[in-house]
Amino acid sequence: MRKYKLACWNVNGLRAIGRKGFLQWLDSEQADVVGLQEVKASEDVIPEEMVSPPGYSSFFSHAEKKGYSGVAIYTKQQPDAVTNGFGIKRFDKEGRYIRADFEDFSFLSVYFPNGKASPERLSFKMAFYESFLKHANKLRKEGRKLIICGDVNTAHKEIDLARPKDNTMISGFLPEERAFLDKLFGSGYIDCFRHFNSDPHRYTWWSLRTAARNRNVGWRIDYFIASEELRDNLLAAEIHSNVMGSDHCPITLELAFK
Repeated sequence: MRKYKLACWNVNGLRAIGRKGFLQWLDSEQADVVGLQEVKASEDVIPEEMVSPPGYSSFFSHAEKKGYSGVAIYTKQQPDAVTNGFGIKRFDKEGRYIRADFEDFSFLSVYFPNGKASPERLSFKMAFYESFLKHANKLRKEGRKLIICGDVNTAHKEIDLARPKDNTMISGFLPEERAFLDKLFGSGYIDCFRHFNSDPHRYTWWSLRTAARNRNVGWRIDYFIASEELRDNLLAAEIHSNVMGSDHCPITLELAFK
């Protein structure tokens, strides 16, 4: 029996969270593979102890724009291959995708765009969604079993945010964004947390501007998503809202293979 513990965290700046206990969290969590989003730096400017923490290899995909976006994977087991980007330059230049292939699954750390800034960015976000799904489906047709983790930047259903009625016209809970998640989860992908847990008031992001975390006025916008082929391998999924350091909290997923 091969078991894996996976973790995912939008760290809102890896160097910043490094000063807030990231390495201690990594050591205590002991996840086999960790996906990070919003790293906001390339490995050449990240402190060496955060690039090569004990027991882990790390891989980064950074944006052309300095201090923006960026994703990473930390792994105890050396991957068979690591891929940055999924082949569409306007998306890939923002450092939003990195994939590590292992024997039992491919692990994708993805930072999906935020659509709040402008109508143009909302269009960019929706185009990214559709292009990513086509790419993921292609990987599955090639025989890959997918674990997708990341900040999807959309709450799927009313249970997934504290104030749904106040946010129906806000990007992150727009009908077209939610419809994409309907399409995703209706086409052979599993929302791993909801697979195990139907509790309300479970969120992964809270606005820093309104001290929302103290009142748990949050959104569940960070996900582990598994392709249907892995359904029988899923063991547990959890949100760790007690872990501080970012405006997001980490999430974990456990799997087992015979």
